[in-house]
Amino acid sequence: MVMFQQVVSFIPPMSQKPLNPAEYVDQMALLINLPLDPEHRPGVIENMERIIAVAKLVTEFPLPAEIEAAPIFEP
Repeated sequence: MVMFQQVVSFIPPMSQKPLNPAEYVDQMALLINLPLDPEHRPGVIENMERIIAVAKLVTEFPLPAEIEAAPIFEP
């Protein structure tokens, strides 16, 4: 639980400056003690940029105020 709190505290609220993918990758690798091969770092940063772009689409999608969560997922 402590590690989760540390990760969440690193993520800036949306009102602050945008997340820097390279800085985020470096900090998270340090936080979880993950050795990151320097030749793999650019690819990891590229993937983080893609993740951020997709997450932005999801988090910025407008939902009506009256929407309710479905108790059971049915595709």
